[in-house]
Amino acid sequence: MQMKFPKILIGLFIIASAVSSQAMILIPMDETQTDHLKAYGVVYRALKAGVKSWWLLNYRGGSFAIDESEKVATDILEHGVSMETLSPAQYADVLSQMQGGNMEKVALEKAPKVAVYTPPENLPWDDAVTLAMTYAEIPFDKVYDKEVLEGDLKKYDWLHLHHEDFTGQYSKFYAAYAFAPWYVKQKADMEILAKSLGFTKVSELKKAVAVSIRSFVENGGFMFAMCSATNTIDIALASLGTDIVDAPFDGDGVDPDYARKLDFSQTFAFENFHIETNPMAGWFDDIDVNRVNSPNRIPAKDFELQQFSAKLDPTPVMLTQNHEQFIPGFCGLTTSFNKDVIKKSIVILGMVPGTKMVNYIHGVRGKGQFAFLGGHDPEDYSHLVGNPKTILEQHRNSPGYRLILNNVLFPAAEKKEHKT
Repeated sequence: MQMKFPKILIGLFIIASAVSSQAMILIPMDETQTDHLKAYGVVYRALKAGVKSWWLLNYRGGSFAIDESEKVATDILEHGVSMETLSPAQYADVLSQMQGGNMEKVALEKAPKVAVYTPPENLPWDDAVTLAMTYAEIPFDKVYDKEVLEGDLKKYDWLHLHHEDFTGQYSKFYAAYAFAPWYVKQKADMEILAKSLGFTKVSELKKAVAVSIRSFVENGGFMFAMCSATNTIDIALASLGTDIVDAPFDGDGVDPDYARKLDFSQTFAFENFHIETNPMAGWFDDIDVNRVNSPNRIPAKDFELQQFSAKLDPTPVMLTQNHEQFIPGFCGLTTSFNKDVIKKSIVILGMVPGTKMVNYIHGVRGKGQFAFLGGHDPEDYSHLVGNPKTILEQHRNSPGYRLILNNVLFPAAEKKEHKT
């Protein structure tokens, strides 16, 4: 006589069979975690050492499961990260809980090779992504225009754009800082660099760099940008066939017919936007809602992370993993994106409820992907020129900085076809 077992028992047996017979390390990422930011570094190093790791999407704030390893456990303890050890049966129970809700287990396959596009000279502001990776002890290389144009990006899986101005207008700081020593030096250094690379103007150099970065993404790379790098790279790409830069920046005037010549098919995320060409205005366009350098600035507001199906569409879920649903607002040269000029193909990851203020987006270009996060520093509401850098030891549970580190770890995830 053949015995029949309830379907739920069969399901639990299948789950248990798929679990390693060894114990697992669980790194919880909910409110119990003592140092959310260091946790990402632990996972990165485990992958680097070849230890099998998984991202448990939407389980306790986006926790991580790692094959039990003495080396990993020691690393966790040394960095003050919270962990739990699960027996095979306990881990099977976790996976059973995940099956019944909006949760998914995603394998992390390799530690991504990371680059930061950043100028070699020191500027009087810091970069939140560089601070985050340094604090989490995730290694990265620095690249800039020369390396990008020479094709060095093909060595990397992930690229972060420092708070660059790809229009060649030096962050539109002319009105406020034209005679500041650091501004004068930056302009002179960039003009020397442009000439050494065969360009007559910095704006033309930056266009070529923007095209190379776009090619990196189209060929399968992942790119993450914050603050002014988000909108200025699209301005540069849209204006490849015209000149939108005025004389104080490049020695000649704006093309009077520039608006008609803009090509929005060239851009990553934004279309049908208007450009501010006045050199005395401190803002670039109508992509940015807040315009912190304009007389009519709008304060930054807390934004809400959107909800997605972990089983059907894990990509936006990975990028929004957090222990908080609302992220405290923070300003930057570009703070919130105008929903009206965001392409329909772009996924909105976070926005201010009841408004057109979008703070966090994701898109696909060719074989690669990109994410833009508005604002300068998640733990400094208005990071001004010359302000001291943020001390992340004081913000180890920052939900805003977690968004940055989600992006760093994202290329490690197993890529699956979306389920239908």
